[in-house]
Amino acid sequence: MIEFDNVTKVYDDGTVAIEDVSFEVEAGTTTVLVGPSGCGKTTSMKLVNRLEEPTDGTVYFDGTDVTDLDKIELRRDVGYVIQEIGLFDHMTVGENIATVPELKGWDEERVDARVDELLELMDLPPAQYRDQYPRELSGGQRQRVGVARALAADPDVLLMDEPFGALDPITRENLQDEFLDIQEEINTTILFVTHSIDEALKMGDKIAIFDIGEVVQYDTPQEILRNPKSDFVRDFIGADRTLKQLQVTQVETVMREESPDQHAELADWRSDDGVTPVSPTDSTQVALSRIIGSGTDAVPVVDDGRAVGVVTEEDIRRERPVTTGGA
Repeated sequence: MIEFDNVTKVYDDGTVAIEDVSFEVEAGTTTVLVGPSGCGKTTSMKLVNRLEEPTDGTVYFDGTDVTDLDKIELRRDVGYVIQEIGLFDHMTVGENIATVPELKGWDEERVDARVDELLELMDLPPAQYRDQYPRELSGGQRQRVGVARALAADPDVLLMDEPFGALDPITRENLQDEFLDIQEEINTTILFVTHSIDEALKMGDKIAIFDIGEVVQYDTPQEILRNPKSDFVRDFIGADRTLKQLQVTQVETVMREESPDQHAELADWRSDDGVTPVSPTDSTQVALSRIIGSGTDAVPVVDDGRAVGVVTEEDIRRERPVTTGGA
């Protein structure tokens, strides 16, 4: 869907923002660009919707060089969410969300239906929020409206530049969780910029780690944690790689597909208040916490009310990343 092919960006003052950057974003996935301030991650993202132009190399959008596409039409086809949100204060919530569909010529009935659909998706009931103004909303609610506006015209690609960075930690974590649920429904290709490795590990299917204008590792969160390719990556991840590995590994990747009743300590788990099941999509950190809390060495895995397996402490510990270099 999006491809960077040996892309370099040099500003007029000679500053090299990025140099020979290459990676590919698969359709329907979330790729997170992460790194310290000034490393080139936001510049890279802006090349996709031509807020910046490459000096050398090519950025492809669905197989087409973005410089061959009309800027205005491209930006209407690519959703864009920024930390400052950028809602129009003189417009209602509904009018803000309707902006791009109206520019694209959608009829009024279709626009209204899309506004209501997105407000419901963002857990903002239309009857309550459609006619409110941005100043009447909390920071988290405004950010939800910003995401809804970016999704309004059904974009194939969504660019998100530090979208939750200005929020308090609790609101930020809640919105991250909600957005992961939303992404399962919308299946949009997302390029997500953050300076937080924890946010990158949580949100990304793939992560591009930047260091002073270059991508030093591009891989899945799990592989980056298992095998950091340089001291910079290892230091950027931090010393708690084992904990991070638990956070990004889902139970379904380590569980045993067998009946909980086959385990003596779980035989009466349905009536035992001390054993709380986990779901296949829970993290192994959640599973390990419940194993320790239950005083057993395993907990049931339940999906839609049906037991689908068990996960043991042994299964979880076997998946810990290889630690080298003191990490």
